[in-house]
Amino acid sequence: MSSIPRSVALERAAYTLAAPILAAAPNLSPDGAVNTAVLLAGAAGTAGTMLAARSGEGTGRKIVRWSPLTLAAAVDVAAQLTPGWGWDVLLAASWAAAGWAVLPLSRTARRRHRPALAAPAPVPQLQPAPAPAAAPAPALADDGADPFTRGVRMLWERAGNPGRTLVATVDRHDGMDHDLTMLLRSAEPGRPITGLTEAQVAAAFDIDAGDVVLAPVRKQPGRQGGPGWLEVHLTPDANARRRTSPTTDQWWADRIGCDNGPIPGSQFVKKVRDKRRKVTHYIAQVPDELGAPRVNQHALAAALKTKYDEGRLFVTVDGSQVLVSLWDSSPLAQVFPATRELLTPDADGRWVTGYLGNGQPARNRVYTDRGAAHGLFVAPSGGGKTQLMGLHVAADALFGAVVMLATEAPDEKTAALGQHTARYGVGALYMVRLLRALVALMDIRGAMPWEDGQVHEWDPTRPGCPYRMLSAYLDEFLSAARHGDYGTEIMNLAELVSVKGRKYGVGIKVAGQSIYVQDGFTQLLCENLRENCIPVVLKVAPSKVTAMFKALGIPPENIPDPLPRSFSPAEAGRIERVMKGEPEPPADSNTGGAGWIVEAKQPEVLRTLFMDFTAGIDGYFPDTIATLTDHEIRELEARGLWFDWTEPPRPGEFGDEDDGDRPRKDGGKRHGGSKPARRDTVTSSRQALEAIKNLTGV
Repeated sequence: MSSIPRSVALERAAYTLAAPILAAAPNLSPDGAVNTAVLLAGAAGTAGTMLAARSGEGTGRKIVRWSPLTLAAAVDVAAQLTPGWGWDVLLAASWAAAGWAVLPLSRTARRRHRPALAAPAPVPQLQPAPAPAAAPAPALADDGADPFTRGVRMLWERAGNPGRTLVATVDRHDGMDHDLTMLLRSAEPGRPITGLTEAQVAAAFDIDAGDVVLAPVRKQPGRQGGPGWLEVHLTPDANARRRTSPTTDQWWADRIGCDNGPIPGSQFVKKVRDKRRKVTHYIAQVPDELGAPRVNQHALAAALKTKYDEGRLFVTVDGSQVLVSLWDSSPLAQVFPATRELLTPDADGRWVTGYLGNGQPARNRVYTDRGAAHGLFVAPSGGGKTQLMGLHVAADALFGAVVMLATEAPDEKTAALGQHTARYGVGALYMVRLLRALVALMDIRGAMPWEDGQVHEWDPTRPGCPYRMLSAYLDEFLSAARHGDYGTEIMNLAELVSVKGRKYGVGIKVAGQSIYVQDGFTQLLCENLRENCIPVVLKVAPSKVTAMFKALGIPPENIPDPLPRSFSPAEAGRIERVMKGEPEPPADSNTGGAGWIVEAKQPEVLRTLFMDFTAGIDGYFPDTIATLTDHEIRELEARGLWFDWTEPPRPGEFGDEDDGDRPRKDGGKRHGGSKPARRDTVTSSRQALEAIKNLTGV
C-alpha cells in the first residue's frame, strides 16, 4: 500500500463509503437532506461538464474530472425510478467500481500527467539512448585550397551545406568574376546526393536560379563519379553578357533555333559577310532526326530586325542545311543590265534570265533533253512581260534558232523585237497562220533525212541535223485564243505543237496575263508547256498567287507568299508629315521584272535582266537573222502556207467561199452568220496537215 499515492487511496475510500449512501438515500428519504445534497452535487457536476465542453483547452480532462458527480446524480435519479433495492445496489456498486478503477480526480490533477487509465504500473525497461540531433556536415580537411575556393566553401557552409553535400573543388571561369563550376560530393560516403535544387544553390550564392545548372558526374581517370557526386555550374556573368551582347551562335540559339523560334531546332554553323554584294549569309544545320527544316519567314524577318515585305530576306533550304541571306537593300529593287554574254546559251542550252533573291543567277534554257524547249511567261500589264520575252528572243537568236513572233496587239517594244526575227506580225489572223505553218513544219521535218540518211528526232548535240531549231513567240495568247473567228483553231494548233513540236525542234513560247483554264488555256496545253519549259511568273496580284501556282502544279506547301508592292523601304517621318499636314511621298513602283522562276516544284524569287529598249537593242542580237531552209520554204509554199501572213484572208483559206461563217477580209464575219466557230478534234500533226490541205484546197 505504501507504493499507492495518497490521493488515489483517499479517492477509492470515498467511492467505497459513498456507494451505500447513494443506493439508500433515494429509497429511504427521497426528500431528505442527504438525497437533496446528492442531487445538488450532481447538478453542479452537470453544469461543470457543460462549461468544460465550451472551453477551448483541456476539455476532455475537465469533463473526466466532473464525471463522478454527474454520474452520481444519474444513479440517484435511476434509483428513484426503479422498484426495489436490487437495481439501486447494482448501479451504486458499478459507480463505485468505475471511480475506483478510473480515478478521474487523482489522474487529472496535473495537466501534463495523464498516464493510461487503469493501466498497471509499467515494468522498468532499459531504453536506447536517444539519437543525437543532426550535426552539421563535417567540413573537408584543409587541402591547401586557394582563397576563392575557401570563400565558396564558407558560403556553402553558411547555407547549411544544402543537400548534405560538401564542396570538393571549385574551378573559376576565365574572364568572369562570379562564374564558377563546383564539384560536390555527398557528406555521407556511400549515399547518393538527393533533393538538391537549383533554387537552393542560387540562394546560397545570392543569384538567380536560372543561372544554375546541375549536371551528373561521370567517372573519369583520377576522379570519382556517380550518384554521390554532382557538378554545379554557376554562370550569372555569362548569362548577363548573353542577354546584353550575345555572340552570334548564342543569339541564334536564343532567338532563331529555340523551340518557338523561326527555325526550330536549327544550330548555327557560320556567318559570312559579302562586302562586295552587300549581303550577310547565315548558315545553320537542322539535325536529321528533326526532319526537313521548318522556316517561318515572317518571324525570321522580325528576329533579323527587318520586315518580310522589304524584300531583303531570302531563305534557301538544301536538305538539312539552311542558308539565310540578309541584304543591305533588296536585290529585287536593283537593276541588272542584260548583256550579250549573259544571254548567250552555254553548251547545255542554258542562259541567265536574271538573278535570284539570294544572288544566284537564274537560268532558263533553249532546249531540254526532250527536245526544243517551250516557254511560258505570265505577267499583268506593266509587269515586265515584254522585257522577259525580249530576253528569250535574244537567247534563241544567239543560239542560232529561227525566231518568229506574233502578237495579238502591237506595241513599241514588240515591234522592235520583230526587227530581229525571221517573221513578225500582229493579230489573231497572223497567229493562226503562223501556227498552221508550225504544224506543217512538224510533218516536213519528220521526213527530212539527216547526214547519215536516216530520220531522227531533233537533238542539238547530235551532228548532221538538216534544219534549225524554231521558236515561235505568241504574245497576248489568251486574247487571240478568245477571238471569235480564229480562237478555236489557235488553241487547237497550239495544243498540238506543245505535244509534238519538241521532237522536231519546234518550240512555242506563250506570253499572257493568265494561265487559267477558264481564261482560254486547255489543261493539256498548260501541262505540256509546264513540263517542257521553265515558267516565269512576274508581279502577280496577291489575291491570285495561290490559284496561279496551283494551276502550275506547285504543291500547296511550296506556294510562295505574294511579293510586296514596292521594294523600297518606307520613308521615315510620317508622324511629322501628319502633324504638318503634308502629303505622303509617292510610292516607288519598282517591282516590274520581279517574280518567280519555277524550274522544279519550288518557285524561286528573281529579278529579270533589264533590256534597255530606249538605248537600242541591236547589241543583244547576232548580226544575221536565221531563217528556214530552202527545202522547208518550198514545202510550205506547196501547201499554200508560206506567203505574206499580214494580207487579208485568201479565198478558201478558212473554208468554202459560200460559207456564211467565212471571215471577211476585215477580220469580221459576214452579216447573218450565227454558227459558232467549229473546233475539230486534231490528235496528230498529220491530221492537222490534212485538215489544212482540205481547207486550202492544196
